[in-house]
Amino acid sequence: MFERFTTSAREVVRGAVRHAEDTGADTVGEAELLLALLDRTDSGRTGGSGADSGRTEDGGGHTEVPGGRKGGGRARGDRKGSPAAEVLTALGAHGRRASIERALAEVRRRGGITGADVEALAGLGIDVDEIVARVEEAHGVGALATAGSTPDSAPGSASARAPRRGRRPLRRPFSRETKSVLERSLRIALARGDKHIGDEHLLLALTARPGVAAHVLADHDVTYIQVERALAARATKG
Repeated sequence: MFERFTTSAREVVRGAVRHAEDTGADTVGEAELLLALLDRTDSGRTGGSGADSGRTEDGGGHTEVPGGRKGGGRARGDRKGSPAAEVLTALGAHGRRASIERALAEVRRRGGITGADVEALAGLGIDVDEIVARVEEAHGVGALATAGSTPDSAPGSASARAPRRGRRPLRRPFSRETKSVLERSLRIALARGDKHIGDEHLLLALTARPGVAAHVLADHDVTYIQVERALAARATKG
């Protein structure tokens, strides 16, 4: 599948791996993919392979970033820049990145419970924040952190800022949800009649089904329908 990825899409996957490494997460999750997409709005780049361009998916569940010749040859060029970055900027996500990052951190701290879940549970008389506070009081900050993280690897902790001594960093596998997003991006590209998988397809795949990224983006006024409309408007402008 990765042989279909454009340079921008490959860069998003590379960026997601870096975000997982930075936070100490053992897997590359939806949150990391979303952060990597937002990175595209900061960089202003139209592509480029970077230092990790020779690494590919090894087929064994571990993440070696696509970009080399293995399994499909060279990366496809990005003749149309970074559509996802343009769409996220147009929809205001770039300007609200700090808020999005805080929301993702809160979801991780609550063990994967989104803001929408918190509201729904509150309607049943369940105070999620109080439960989280009690758990953290007993077991430490970040005790409920998910996406492969341990309590010590929650954002802002010492182990999240630096690797432990004497241990080589492990390759991060994709989480089950992330694998689903990548597969969905292929189906979306095929349904749209596209012969490549660009970062726009990754963004569409993230917002197409309920998940951490979709919920957080929806809370910041970015939905699948809005992304589709923004892409259509972008195509019309040529």
